[in-house]
Amino acid sequence: MKSNYIFITLIIFILSSCKNQEKENFKNEEIRSPNVLFILADDFGLKDMSFVGSSYYETPNIDRLASRSMVFNQGYAGSRVCSPSRATIMTGKFTARHGITNWIGEKSGEDWRSMKRHDKLLPAEYVHSLPKKDITIAEALQNNGYTTFFAGKWHLGDEGSYPEDHGFEYNIGGWDKGSPMGGYFSPFGNPKLKDKVNGENLSIRLSKETNDFISTYRDSTFFAFLSFYAVHGPIETTQEKWNKYREKAVSQNIADQGFKMEKKLPIRITQDNPVYAGLVETMDEAIGMVLDKLDELGLDDNTIIIFTSDNGGVSSADSFSTSNLPFRGGKGYHWEGGIKEPFMIYVPGHTNKGKKSEYPVTGADFYPTILDYANIELMPNQHKDGISLKGLINENSNMPERSLFWHYPHYGNQGGDPSSVIRKGNWKLIHYYEENTNELYNLIEDPFEKQNLATSKPELAESLSKELMNWLIKVDARFPEIDKNFNADNRAMYDNKIRKELLINLEKERLELLDLNYEPSQDWWGSKITKD
Repeated sequence: MKSNYIFITLIIFILSSCKNQEKENFKNEEIRSPNVLFILADDFGLKDMSFVGSSYYETPNIDRLASRSMVFNQGYAGSRVCSPSRATIMTGKFTARHGITNWIGEKSGEDWRSMKRHDKLLPAEYVHSLPKKDITIAEALQNNGYTTFFAGKWHLGDEGSYPEDHGFEYNIGGWDKGSPMGGYFSPFGNPKLKDKVNGENLSIRLSKETNDFISTYRDSTFFAFLSFYAVHGPIETTQEKWNKYREKAVSQNIADQGFKMEKKLPIRITQDNPVYAGLVETMDEAIGMVLDKLDELGLDDNTIIIFTSDNGGVSSADSFSTSNLPFRGGKGYHWEGGIKEPFMIYVPGHTNKGKKSEYPVTGADFYPTILDYANIELMPNQHKDGISLKGLINENSNMPERSLFWHYPHYGNQGGDPSSVIRKGNWKLIHYYEENTNELYNLIEDPFEKQNLATSKPELAESLSKELMNWLIKVDARFPEIDKNFNADNRAMYDNKIRKELLINLEKERLELLDLNYEPSQDWWGSKITKD
């Protein structure tokens, strides 16, 4: 009898141990840190996607990701231009706090006079590389067991401040340049990206490199940052895609007018550029390649996917590529077209697939959100301006009202003026440094910023302006200064030349791009060359 009792007790113990082990395994599986794929487009506007309403561009893979993600309709970049916005993603800080307030390499102070634009102010100085004192999101994840990978555009400092100097174990194509120096077809002219096949497409190549990394480290926990050079100028595509979108533009009836004058520069008001459309489609195809690889490897159920852009679409200067209408402005501008972005987060298993959120969010929020999902303790002393969106995504939790800040004490190449911005609740105030004036908009009632309420609501404008300035002073922001050499007559001559010559030339070039005989080069930027 005693031996039977011992035997039964032993069986019960074994079964109980197995059950407890199963619970422990389930628990470990439940808290397993997810992989993270961060996809960052360059100069890609909110209205450049078909699911948002573009009838010209085709983005089926971005649309597919959006259908699985929470889409933030009030999603903002950290800045109106690239380097500051990218630094905000990496640090979780607004631009005035981390100090990179302009694209790295642009002139400032008295050197600005060499641009011969005859502006009233001398732009502020700014930080020229990602500060070493900051712990980047890559470093935070690497310190917690993630394998980290970067592919594509960096533009956050010269040698010594490359991706591998800020937490990325692998770097393919990231260096100090902000545009594809060799264009979008190999040879790329990039010391961090080895040429393989002449004519290879840059966006496709970056996705292939990302897929190779994912395949290699599929059994580890990884952070892959795919940072496209697309759709930054110079805009290029294949003859086949140009032909497709030229025919599409014709079928949609080519508008008589493609540009109008903004305050200082012409701005594009139509989406009918077939070269840009082809560039957009190729980037979308490259995104589809990575999404398909995750599905193929069975990693989609444990990989968070983020997609956003670093600033608004280029509607003025550069390649005058796209229109952000009905949003006002574009890259380089302080209005919504310059800072409102594609902003979507896919979290495996969440119940809010395809749901739209109207809560205002910013590039600074990615850092704490990623940490939160990775089960890593938040670092509020680092990501000082970002908050975790996990509760909102998973549970539709109520989020606190907060103030968002933008600081750009520079002149944009696209026509924007030195200004700072605060958004609080439904209200957005823009402060201009040239004339020390404000604009005030109710973004719920007037999302396209047509009615300036600064005069009719002076108390609110004053309150927001005061909060903005107090915050800027608190974080030691730098400000532009009056140029004592400013000459109003020289400026008037400069403006007159732009109105008389540039606007006319842009309309001419627009029609040339749509002409049947258009051919930029014999091999369409090398895209027809497939071997040495």
